[in-house]
Amino acid sequence: MTVAEDVYASGRGLQLSVRIFGWFMLVAVPLYFFNNYLTFVLGWPGVGVIFKSDVGGANSWIQLSLYIAGLVFAIVYVMRTSERHLRDEAKAITKFNTFLVRAAFWAVLLVGLADMAISFLRVEGLLSAVVGDQLTSDLGRPQFRGTMVHIPLMVLSIILALRTKTLGFQWLALLVVMAELAIVITRFIFSYEQAFMGDLVRFWYAALFLFASAYTLVEEGHVRVDVFYAGFKTKTKGFVNAVGTLFLGITMCWTILLVGMGNKAAIIYSPLSNFEVTQSGFGLYVKYLMAGFLAVFAVTMLIQFVSYLMEAVADYEEQPGHEDHEPPVTAG
Repeated sequence: MTVAEDVYASGRGLQLSVRIFGWFMLVAVPLYFFNNYLTFVLGWPGVGVIFKSDVGGANSWIQLSLYIAGLVFAIVYVMRTSERHLRDEAKAITKFNTFLVRAAFWAVLLVGLADMAISFLRVEGLLSAVVGDQLTSDLGRPQFRGTMVHIPLMVLSIILALRTKTLGFQWLALLVVMAELAIVITRFIFSYEQAFMGDLVRFWYAALFLFASAYTLVEEGHVRVDVFYAGFKTKTKGFVNAVGTLFLGITMCWTILLVGMGNKAAIIYSPLSNFEVTQSGFGLYVKYLMAGFLAVFAVTMLIQFVSYLMEAVADYEEQPGHEDHEPPVTAG
């Protein structure tokens, strides 16, 4: 084998390894959520007890085998599409992630408006006249409102995300300002303010901050604290970005998911499973969704970091197609 052939084989092996790793990360996310369902809802023992002789059993091995199957799927898929370029793969992954973020923005918009309307009618004593006494009582229960109002609106949001092409976070930022302005006007001019008004601002602002992070990563909009990076060559930048993505970005996302959803009392899983709400009387019933924002943040950032990793390795391999972004804000 000549030197050129050896270099080519080495580069091809790196690209295939990165694609396999990336796709396994993507497949592992839904498998992790499904395993949590098996463990926390159906009472399966989980993967972590396999090495404990007094617990576990066949179900634990089944749960572990799901991850093994995910790895096999990643390997088979990558090998069957071995000619696919890293940049093409990265763009496809980013496109899917854009859809997820778009659906999340539609969800917080629709849920926020619907919950605000319900809370306003409740606090003003008008809800019974609109929907009747029984439904008014039901809407006062978090589990009912979450199941019968919020979840259908989330499904509708997915449909809308399929039909629209804009991310929508610019409009959400405008809505945050309008909601805050409404509080100022009603408080200081009409001496009127209710708990749901402040809840709506926090609900939308939290979504704006967390859901836009993946998009900001694509656009190189995050603040990059560095001294030397701006002067690096593209190949060196690719190496730095790949290492940072592997050991900082992807690790951070999995840490959020493992800590936040690792047990029934975890800070993400517990509010979601119990439809947790605030104690502010007639406020919005969305506290559990705000806990879920952390999971959405971790998942969308993880997906985008996988895309970013592939782009970084493509830069390191000096493959054609590199796109220069506007220089990020730097400090230091």
